[in-house]
Amino acid sequence: MDGFKKRLNDSVQLKLSLTLSLAILFVAVVAGIFSFLSAFDEAHELQDDVLRQIAQLVDRRRLSPTSPATDARNRDGDEESRVIVQPLGKGNPSTSGMDNGGQLPLPATLADGMHTLDVGGETYRVLVKTTGAGERIAVAQASGFRNEIAHNGALRTVMPFLILVPVLLLIVADLVRKMFRPISTLSKEIDQRAEQELHPIEELHLPVEVRPFAVAINRLLARVGRAMESQRRFVADAAHELRSPLTALSLQAERLSDAEMPALARERLTVLRQGIERGRSLLDQLLTLAKVQSTAESPRSPVSIQGIYRRVLEDLMPLAEAKHIDVGVEGEQDAQVWVSEPDMIAVVKNLVDNAVRYSPEGGRVDLSVGVQEGLVTLLVQDTGPGIAVHERDSVFDPFYRILGNEQPGSGLGLSIVQTIANRIGAEIRLGFTDNANQTGLRVTVLIPMAAPSKAQP
Repeated sequence: MDGFKKRLNDSVQLKLSLTLSLAILFVAVVAGIFSFLSAFDEAHELQDDVLRQIAQLVDRRRLSPTSPATDARNRDGDEESRVIVQPLGKGNPSTSGMDNGGQLPLPATLADGMHTLDVGGETYRVLVKTTGAGERIAVAQASGFRNEIAHNGALRTVMPFLILVPVLLLIVADLVRKMFRPISTLSKEIDQRAEQELHPIEELHLPVEVRPFAVAINRLLARVGRAMESQRRFVADAAHELRSPLTALSLQAERLSDAEMPALARERLTVLRQGIERGRSLLDQLLTLAKVQSTAESPRSPVSIQGIYRRVLEDLMPLAEAKHIDVGVEGEQDAQVWVSEPDMIAVVKNLVDNAVRYSPEGGRVDLSVGVQEGLVTLLVQDTGPGIAVHERDSVFDPFYRILGNEQPGSGLGLSIVQTIANRIGAEIRLGFTDNANQTGLRVTVLIPMAAPSKAQP
């Protein structure tokens, strides 16, 4: 019960549906009761009119109210529905029972008009009338039969309420759900957007009551977009401005290495040059991250995965040879994807660079490409230590580095890959190259093969 109250307080749609349903039920019950009672009373009035008309007919036609007790028609007819017409005030000459057509033992002192009397354990509705000839007659009918007819008639009057009210409740629930559908569609559209999709929401098709929220969301998206653009511009500018001093330092350190110096000084100079090189690598990664976080143009033509592999391996082959790592492409299958070439180069280069850096001396890095169910599968696997299952969600965060890792790096490689994957609609899966020993990293990138829906200029 507490859970339902919480849902009722949290949901405007549920509260509105329940309120309207209760209001409809209340009105329907009140109207049904009123209609039932009115129809019931009206049926009794019509039955009383029938008794009056029979009495009027007997008076006008000068008919005798006495019928033979042994009339076969009385025995064959419906005893409950029969109307009894008998004289009043002349005693009870008939000795037959009422079921055999006998007269009712009515008191002679009854006044003219309608009466409800209990005769012989059964209730009767009796009309007493004095005819034009001065004779008093009684016209009677069993109240049970009258009530049954009145009840059935009243129930038929209420029956449309019983049928239409549930239908009306379903219609109201459906209308309320459809009225709130634009809000649900709006929330679903916003929830499915990627991080970089900050374009305004279409507000013209929204109801007037919801439109202010859409306008406010659009303004918020515009402010967030400006803030993100300012942040990206700051990172790019800072990295660009720092590149020149680091380049100068690298040149000065290179010139200094040509001079005569003690072994200790040369050892420290080597450490200094390594630090400068790491700083330059970090700046390059920052510039790449700032670039991929900005909105990119749609590709004008598909790119070959094998072509991307060749270009990346040409750049990283010196690093692999320095560690005696066997790096190459398995198979000759190729595939083409509608992704910009710089984005694909950034994805593959960061994955292969990480694989080479984290693989031990004499290790192996394998690249392959496949096609399955409309998806292009990029596979990069190495013989390094791999990534533990509990850390696979965190490694995509910027600057995140696994504890105990001594390999040089900035912690931005996988963050860049994830950013590009989100933008192009790709999926990244991490696993072990050797599942039995849980070693080696296996990275699978699933990229849709479908071309863009809009024609590219």
